[in-house]
Amino acid sequence: MGLIWSCNRGPEVTFSKDVAPIIYENCTPCHRPGTAAPFNLIDYKDIAKRSKMIKFVTETKYMPPWPADPNYRHFLDEKFLTQEEIDLLAAWHRQGAPLGNADSVPPAPEFPDKGMLGEPDMTLPVTPYLVEGNNRDKFLMVKVPYEIPRDTFVRVAEFVAGDNDLVHHMNGHVILYEEGQKQDVFGGQRIIDTEAFLDVEGFAMLDLLNDDGSHPTLKPLVCNYLPGVVASVYPEGVGGFRLTAKGAFLINDMHYAPSPIDAWDSSYINLFFMDEPPLRPTRELQMGTLGISEIVPPLVIPPDTVMEFYTEAKVYQDISLLTINPHMHLLGKSIKAYAIDPRGDTIPLIYIPEWDFHWQYFYTFEKMLKIPAGSMIRVEAVFDNTTENPDNPYNPPQTIAERDGSMRTTDEMLQFIMTFVPYQNGDENISLDNEYTFLRGEN
Repeated sequence: MGLIWSCNRGPEVTFSKDVAPIIYENCTPCHRPGTAAPFNLIDYKDIAKRSKMIKFVTETKYMPPWPADPNYRHFLDEKFLTQEEIDLLAAWHRQGAPLGNADSVPPAPEFPDKGMLGEPDMTLPVTPYLVEGNNRDKFLMVKVPYEIPRDTFVRVAEFVAGDNDLVHHMNGHVILYEEGQKQDVFGGQRIIDTEAFLDVEGFAMLDLLNDDGSHPTLKPLVCNYLPGVVASVYPEGVGGFRLTAKGAFLINDMHYAPSPIDAWDSSYINLFFMDEPPLRPTRELQMGTLGISEIVPPLVIPPDTVMEFYTEAKVYQDISLLTINPHMHLLGKSIKAYAIDPRGDTIPLIYIPEWDFHWQYFYTFEKMLKIPAGSMIRVEAVFDNTTENPDNPYNPPQTIAERDGSMRTTDEMLQFIMTFVPYQNGDENISLDNEYTFLRGEN
């Protein structure tokens, strides 16, 4: 049989044959119950009634949100459409969004009720917080205590933001109390306004010290969150951390973005346990703001200017990169990062030609990426402080700068965070893909 043609508008495009696989792979993971997306894209009725909108947002490349240029470097779980896929969605709308053979519609993907990684071994609720509708940033220090029967090891800690999509970012550490050091981990306050109290005052109010006044062990940055982030799960034996029987997660930087209405946030932390300690604990290197390298020139952007800045750092041992996270605020326009090895060859890391503050990811490489000792890592970023920038927080534009590491959206930052392990022979052949699908129950 020949191709079926529809009203002289080309071959018939149907939901069952052409559209469902595209939507289920690239859209449904976010457009489903329990996520921040405003509507579901799961069954034919959900999707067909929005065919015009789907055509528009995919043709303009507003959706799916994937800022990184796939022609520069590929990552795991990329969400971008080929031109052929975009054209198919447009043709489907023009043809009236036909269903096709109902019996051949592929099954919709299944996801956990909460989170992206599957059924956790333990869930720790973060104390609910009412975000005032005053269109101002809010920064908190939050304690999330726990008690379990015995010491164990955590494969991954997944922060899940509340349904109201109020959390802009968080950085979470874990405080470990050794046996006999802390009788009551649930004492003290749970939430501190960091604008009202200094860190040392907040730590005291949260009752974080051991009972004898000494400092407990703190494991930094065991979980984090930004818009669009899925917690990174590495191959078995890579990453993870110990959890003592008594302890507390410390969110030292819970940032709620400005909200026009009062709304409650009820976020939580999912924990996935493992039996053995990690053979290769991960490490982090941060460049730029609050990091090891200076920004050149200093990050001050006068009004009505588009300016380029850079920061660079040398690597003194062979490392294997796992995940990278570029970070800027509202004036960000583009960012590129690469390494130059000792032979002068360039190793592309990431290029985001059109920065979008609202979609920031921790990008995980398809395989461990070796960066040889002696390499220079360079990050180049462009900021737009003109009225042409629709995200500019001021009109007319004002001078905006980095202010002692301020994380207010109306100040600026230029950060590049790298998660790595010391290089071992053969790392470049190790895929970083399998374990994420395992936790999602797809194997």
